[in-house]
Amino acid sequence: MTRKRRRLYAVTAGMLLLAAAVGLVLNAFRDSLVFFYGPSEALAKSLSPDQRFRLGGLVEPGSLGKAGDGVTVTFKVTDGAAAIPVRYAGILPDLFREGQGVIAEGRLLQGTFEARNVLAKHDEKYMPPEVVEALKKSGQWQAESKP
Repeated sequence: MTRKRRRLYAVTAGMLLLAAAVGLVLNAFRDSLVFFYGPSEALAKSLSPDQRFRLGGLVEPGSLGKAGDGVTVTFKVTDGAAAIPVRYAGILPDLFREGQGVIAEGRLLQGTFEARNVLAKHDEKYMPPEVVEALKKSGQWQAESKP
């Protein structure tokens, strides 16, 4: 085997290894990518049951309910135009309440969002930027007046 042919094999093997590494990185990135949708956007898209995403909006007043097991809670997340029922088994954040901003991460299964994680806004004036954008798009955003 000549030097030229050995060098060609080495370069080809290197390129194949690089392509395999890039493929593995892109596959891992795709699995950890989580999109954010408001209720209107989530209902408008055809999401597969295995696709994880974040659902954000306001907890609809009067929609909070607790199951008999003491752990599972149900509520609706709304952006003013649409509402999606959410089921969550776990401990809710201390600041979680009706009428407040919330982001839930999970999957949409048969019209109900099965949440694995629920986040509530952290103080009186803060709302996640994604929730603000979703509320602005739906026309439900009410900016607070500054002193």
